[in-house]
Amino acid sequence: MSPLALFRLLAALLLVVVGFAGGIAWEGRQKAAPHTDQGTATPPPPSAAPDTATSSAPAPNQNLTPGELATIRLFENAAPSVCYITTLNTSYDFFSRNAVEIPAGSGSGFVWDRKGHIITNYHVIQNADRANVTLADRSTWPARLVGKAPEKDLAVLKIDAPASALRPIPVGASDNLRVGQSVFAIGNPFGLDQTLTTGIVSALGREIQSVAGIPIRDVIQTDAAINPGNSGGPLLNSAGQLIGVNTAIYSPSGASAGIGFSIPADVVAWVVPELIRYGKIQRPSLGLEFARQSFVQRLGLTGALVIDVYRGEAGDRAGIRPTVRERNGAIRLGDLIVGINRDKITSYSDVVLALEKYKPGDTIKLAIIRDGRQIELDLRLDEAK
Repeated sequence: MSPLALFRLLAALLLVVVGFAGGIAWEGRQKAAPHTDQGTATPPPPSAAPDTATSSAPAPNQNLTPGELATIRLFENAAPSVCYITTLNTSYDFFSRNAVEIPAGSGSGFVWDRKGHIITNYHVIQNADRANVTLADRSTWPARLVGKAPEKDLAVLKIDAPASALRPIPVGASDNLRVGQSVFAIGNPFGLDQTLTTGIVSALGREIQSVAGIPIRDVIQTDAAINPGNSGGPLLNSAGQLIGVNTAIYSPSGASAGIGFSIPADVVAWVVPELIRYGKIQRPSLGLEFARQSFVQRLGLTGALVIDVYRGEAGDRAGIRPTVRERNGAIRLGDLIVGINRDKITSYSDVVLALEKYKPGDTIKLAIIRDGRQIELDLRLDEAK
C-alpha cells in the first residue's frame, strides 16, 4: 500500500472515532438536562467566576477556631484604649537661635480614665521637652506631664481630648496570676502602631532595676514579644483586663528575645491615683541619710547603715544614731537598720520598699544593730519633703 493510501485510511478512521464519541456525549447531555413544562431544557447555571462588583467585600472566615475568635475580640475591644506616644526636644540653631523641635523617641501608653489621663513608662518621657499622644482614632493631642514615679518607672500624662474619644482600659489584678496563663501585649514596637503579640506568664516575682536605681519587685516575666516602642503599653489577661505595664526586655540584641517584664497592675493601681493627685508618690520619711551599699558591703555588714540624722525629724526624735568621726580620726559607725516591723532589711533598697506599706503618721518598729547588739525603737513616720 502506498503512503498516500495509508494516510487516507488513518484519516478516515480518525473521523469515525471522533464522530462516534461526539454522538455519545451529546446523547448523555440531553438525558441529563432537566426540562420545563414546555419541554425546553433549562439554561445552564451561570459561570462561577466572581462578580467584580461584589468581590471587594471578603466573606467571613468560617475556619477560625474558638481560641482565634476570642483573641480577635480581645484585640478589637482593647485596641481603642492603647495610644502611641512621641516625644520631642527643643533645639536651637547656633546662628539664628531659632527654636526647632526634633523627635526624641516614642513609646506606648493607654487611657486610664475619661478625664484624659494617659499611663506610660517614665523612661518613655524622661528628658523630653514635649510629648504628643496619638489615639486609636488617629487623632493627635499635645500632652502635659501630671505626675511621675521614676522608682516605679511610671508616669501620668494628660490630654484635652473629648470624653467620647477616650476608652479607659479595664484594670484587673496581678496578685492571682499563675505561670503558664495566656497574656496579650498591645503596643507600638518600632513605630508600628496597634501591634498585638501573645504569650504566657513565664515567671512571677522577678526584680528589675528602675531608672531611679531602686528595684521594682514582683515584676511579671512574659515571653510575649516586647520590642522597643512597646514600653508603656498594656499587658492583658484573656479577659482583656490590665495585669501589667510593659517596661523592659532582656535582650543582647536590643530586640525581643522572649524575656520581657511588666510592672504588675496592683502596683499601678495604687501609684497612679497618687501621681494624679500629688504629682508623685506620697512617701513617708525616716529623716535619715544612708551610706552607699558598696561601702556597707566592704565593711562586711548586712543592712542599711545610717550616715546622718536630720535634726528634728523622725529619726532624730526616735533617738537614731548617725555615723561620726571621733576626735582621734576613728570612725564610729551609726545604727544599722536590719528590720522594719516584720520586713527584713538587707540594704537601703529594702528600706524604700518596706516604707511603701505605710503612710506619714504611722508608727513602725525599727530593729537596729548598735554597738554589736540588736535593739528595737519605735518611730513615727514623717511626710517626705
